[in-house]
Amino acid sequence: MKIGLETESCHLFFQHGLMNIFDFIRRTWELGLDGVEINIIPDLNLHPELGCLSGDDDIYLQRVRRTIEYHGLYCEIDTRLTDPAHLERALYIAHKLNADVVRTYINKNEYSQRSMSQAVQDIRSVIPLLKKYRIKLGIENHEYETSDEIIDVIKQTDSPWVGAHCDIGNAMMAWEDPVKAVRKLAPYTCSTHFKDHIVCLHDDIPVVTGVPVGEGSIDTEECFRILVENSMVTRINIETCYPYASVFDREKGTGGVCSFSGAFEIKPPPFPAGMIKPLDYYYPHQISQAALKQLLNAQGECVKKSAQALKKLRNKYCGE
Repeated sequence: MKIGLETESCHLFFQHGLMNIFDFIRRTWELGLDGVEINIIPDLNLHPELGCLSGDDDIYLQRVRRTIEYHGLYCEIDTRLTDPAHLERALYIAHKLNADVVRTYINKNEYSQRSMSQAVQDIRSVIPLLKKYRIKLGIENHEYETSDEIIDVIKQTDSPWVGAHCDIGNAMMAWEDPVKAVRKLAPYTCSTHFKDHIVCLHDDIPVVTGVPVGEGSIDTEECFRILVENSMVTRINIETCYPYASVFDREKGTGGVCSFSGAFEIKPPPFPAGMIKPLDYYYPHQISQAALKQLLNAQGECVKKSAQALKKLRNKYCGE
């Protein structure tokens, strides 16, 4: 089993000009990991269309590809939504970078059954391009969808080129037990995001908050074991959304969970509320430079801890 790192795990470094895609590739290699998953979604101070990439001209993409290959790493791409023209651009970038998987998700800001239905048509329209480039499209359970809803889209699309992108933590925002979600998605999974979460409070609002792998409420070992035993994936991508927090995006009980117990037990937030509150974690510079500095340091440590945790799980379930 290979282990990769998603650029979102270093989002503060990208936002504040402390890391570019070439730095990220080198850092992934220095951590002893096997691949990179590049997020091409716009964010603070990043490319307005391509996120962590600085462009999509052939010369630039060839330079990125050569750097990835020089370090002996695999590559996957992360994009969002299902507009066919947008997906075609993402698939072209993936093709040029020799990436064989593209992740996308369907809903943005809220769950929409209309978007779910439209996604089936959109995805079907790009299947010829998936075949041409030999790229699989992974549909992620991205905070708004239950595993059953993702599986329904995959079944309706009905193509071996379309599978699930199994995020082991996102199910919580839809009130679904993470282990149960992974168990359902595993047979359909072609790509992954591996992380850990707790539930804590922002004032009196319950939120799902990222923490280093192994330090949260998710049974990450069981999730890893299920992916090894019940899926065909040969890669696990670390996407530690830390520091980050999200409100619950569906009604309580949507995914079967109705109480704050088990993985949903409310715990103390990872940072002092007097310095910064959970829903402010993602853009800490808006609170203070001191908060930004502390969260940058914490994010760097989180990546190291999570890489070590995944290596231990790999050694246990896949051998040295």
